[in-house]
Amino acid sequence: MQPLAAILKGRGASVAGSDRSFDQGRTPEKFAALERQGFALYPQDGSGITSDNQVLVASAAVEDTVPEVARAKEMGLPRLTRADLNAALFNASATGVAIAGTSGKSTVTGMLGWILEHAGRQPTIMNGAVMKNFVSEDRPFASAVVGSADLYVSEVDESDGSIAQYRPTVGVLLNVSLDHKSMDELRVLFGDFLKVSQTAVINADNDEALGLLEYAGSAITFGIRDRGATIGIKPGSRADGPVRQAALVVDRRDESEHPLVLNMPGRHNLSNALAAIAGAVACGVTVADAVAALAEFKGLARRFDIVGVSPAGVTVIDDFGHNPEKCAATLRTLKSNPGRVLAFFQPHGYGPLRQMGEELAETFAHELGPEDITLLCDPVYFGGTVDRSQGSERIVDLIAKGGGKAIHINTREGCGDWLVANAKPGDRIAIMGARDDTLSGFAANVLAQLS
Repeated sequence: MQPLAAILKGRGASVAGSDRSFDQGRTPEKFAALERQGFALYPQDGSGITSDNQVLVASAAVEDTVPEVARAKEMGLPRLTRADLNAALFNASATGVAIAGTSGKSTVTGMLGWILEHAGRQPTIMNGAVMKNFVSEDRPFASAVVGSADLYVSEVDESDGSIAQYRPTVGVLLNVSLDHKSMDELRVLFGDFLKVSQTAVINADNDEALGLLEYAGSAITFGIRDRGATIGIKPGSRADGPVRQAALVVDRRDESEHPLVLNMPGRHNLSNALAAIAGAVACGVTVADAVAALAEFKGLARRFDIVGVSPAGVTVIDDFGHNPEKCAATLRTLKSNPGRVLAFFQPHGYGPLRQMGEELAETFAHELGPEDITLLCDPVYFGGTVDRSQGSERIVDLIAKGGGKAIHINTREGCGDWLVANAKPGDRIAIMGARDDTLSGFAANVLAQLS
C-alpha cells in the first residue's frame, strides 16, 4: 500500500490512510516518515472517511469488519483493492513492464527499475521492498519511484489471482513453484499472463516457466544453465563470494560478452540479474548498458541484507525468505560459504503454514547440514479470524523427521535470547520471514546484544 500511495500522491492525488500497525505503535519511524511526506494518518476507527468524493483502497487481506471498510460501505463510496488500482495505473501507461513469478519479483523489479533509471528512461517503479538505490533522507522507505507516466515497472502478484488484471508490454516470468496456490492454478495464471504480454521474458532454467513458452508470442529467454537462452552466462566464468559475485554475460543474438559485477551473493541473484538484463533488452536497453547499471545496484532491504558482524565474528542477515523457494535460495547462499547457520524463521501466517508447511520443513531439513539449527517462533498474527489450530510445532516435528535439527520457542523474544546465548564465532544468523516490518528491528537487536 505504501508505494502505491506514494505514486498516487506524486501524481497529484490527496492521499490519507490508516494501518493496524500504526494503532499498535509498531514501526513508528515508518509512519513518521509518511507524515513528513504529507500523508494524513488516522486511527483505524473510520474517522478518516469523511467525504462522499473519497475512494477507499484496501488490500485484499483487509476484512469487511474493519471500521474504514464498514464506514465506506455505509456512505456508498467506491472501493478498490490495491491490485485494482495498481493494474489501472499500469495499464494506462504507454509501456507497462510486469515482473511475475513465485520468487524474486521484488529484487528483479528493483534491478530492472534501476537499469531503466540509469538509462535515463525515468520509470515509475512500484515495488514491494525498499530499493536502496533510491533511498534518501526524505524517503527512507523507497519502495516506489514516481517517474514518467509513460513507463510503469511493477511486480505483479499471483497469490490473489490479480495478475490476470495486467496487460503488459513486457511480461517477465521468473519461476513457477508452490506458494499460495496449487501448481495447476499457477500454470493457468502464468500461462495467461504470457498470452497477454506483447513480449515475454522467460527463465529457461526453470522447467515450469519454460514449459509455458508455448503461450508466448514474442519471447526472450534467460538462464545460467540453459546454453540456448538469449541472455546467458559463459560457462566457467562465474566467481562467487560471501557478499558479491562476477560472471561473463553472453548476448546470444550476436555472441557478444559483457563482464558483470554484482554486489549480491548467490546463484539466484545472478539469475535475477539475467532476468533484469533480458527485461531491459525487451525495453530497448543494450546489454552493455544494463550490465554497467547493475554494477551500481545496491540491493533491497530484507533481501539477504547483511545487518552486521559482531566483535566475535557472528554475522546477522535480515531476509524476506518465507516460501520454500525463497528460503532454499537464502540457505544455499549461506551454505556456499563456511560457518554454521542458525536459521530463525517466523512463519508469515497460519494459513500459509498449512498450505506449504511440509515443503518448508523439507527445505530446512534438506538445505541445512548436521551442525546447523532451524529456530521457529509462533506464526505472525495481528488479529482476524484465521484458524490457528496448526502452528510451528508441526514444522519442527517435520524437520526432525527429515533429518534436520529444529527448535520451537513460542515468542520471538525467546528466540532472540536463545540465539544470543548459543551463537559461536563464525556463525551466520539468518532472520527470515515476511509480512512483519519489525523483523528488521529484531535482527538489529540480536546483533546489538551479540555486540
